[in-house]
Amino acid sequence: MDWGKEAERRLNEIATCSAPGPGVTRFPFTPEHAAALDVIRGWMTQAGLSCHMDAAATLIGRSASTAGAPAVLIGSHQDSVREGGRYDGIMGVLIGCLALEQLAAEGVQLPFPVEVLAFADEEGVRFPTALLGPRALTGQLDPDALAMTDADGVSLRAALAQFGGDPDALGQMRRPRDRVQAYLEIHIEQGPVLQRDNVPCGIVTGICGIERNSITFSGETGHAGTVPMQGRRDALVAAADFIARVHDTAAGRDGLRATVGTLNLKPAVVNAIPREAELTLEIRALSDEERAAFAAEAQVWGTEIAAARGTAFSMSRTYAQPAVPCAPALMDTLEAACRHSGIAAPRLPSGATHDASAMAALCETAMLFVRCRDGISHRPEEFASAEDMAAAVQVTCEFLKGRAEAA
Repeated sequence: MDWGKEAERRLNEIATCSAPGPGVTRFPFTPEHAAALDVIRGWMTQAGLSCHMDAAATLIGRSASTAGAPAVLIGSHQDSVREGGRYDGIMGVLIGCLALEQLAAEGVQLPFPVEVLAFADEEGVRFPTALLGPRALTGQLDPDALAMTDADGVSLRAALAQFGGDPDALGQMRRPRDRVQAYLEIHIEQGPVLQRDNVPCGIVTGICGIERNSITFSGETGHAGTVPMQGRRDALVAAADFIARVHDTAAGRDGLRATVGTLNLKPAVVNAIPREAELTLEIRALSDEERAAFAAEAQVWGTEIAAARGTAFSMSRTYAQPAVPCAPALMDTLEAACRHSGIAAPRLPSGATHDASAMAALCETAMLFVRCRDGISHRPEEFASAEDMAAAVQVTCEFLKGRAEAA
């Protein structure tokens, strides 16, 4: 069996489980989601797994194995962004199924059960929340999230219940820690590092922490044609100084990402000086200490720039998510699996959030990145080659064998 070609074929098939339009649009608890689960059940059955859907609408396929042994979990998400690609998330579910299918074909029997999990909602596109499945499994789900509504006014509670989930059971879903030994997620890199290094796979060292800040520069408006340039209190000019300082400083710090993603002006007319500039600053880093230090520096820069430009400045944090390091022992097992597969896999952090970030509250986690062309993701052009997916299947097989040897 050419497992890479088979992965390509199956991903092309499930990509048709999409709302109309370019690329793949598959939101949770929709007819497209239901159609995708029918396809995934076929994958799981072909791999010899027994299937069920839990209360959070996570489809779970479990292998038969030694009674009492804690399970290895392999998972990712089935949903996509609007007009996204055909690999993000769903490829990881498929690779897990194909790896178990390959091991079964080779006659390999593992001394522990393996579960493949297809989470319903990682992207958080339909509802203003995300990671529903893993948060339920780890006991981290905020019950208030069930009241959140989509663009049509449908609540998460109602959508989940109509889909066949059980909102009232979510609080009792936490897995016992002694029943799970590890979680592995396979995902496209969504970046250019593996392509640059010309390798099919990479080992993730951790998932970067994230914080978001709301920032306002307040000055004074006036007529664009009559107020002299000298003495202006232009909020946009102050904001521009700040944005450049953030970008230039972050560019010199390895592993740190800082992004001003939104900018709103008042009065926002062509012939008036902006009196207010509101912007967002998102900071990501694998070290929470480094991220917090950069935010503190940004506070100082904003205060200094505002004083120099004659404006006021305020900055408040609106969101924070801690960094999640991957387990060193699992990284070593992945590295040995890559080496056995003839891959000199580099280690690299993930700047994007994944289901693994929530699963880390339950057990040790690991992630395997697969090269994607030009680092493109969340777009129809997203692409991973059959050869690279075949490598990921092989590495996953070797990872499971490595866990078996350590058992």
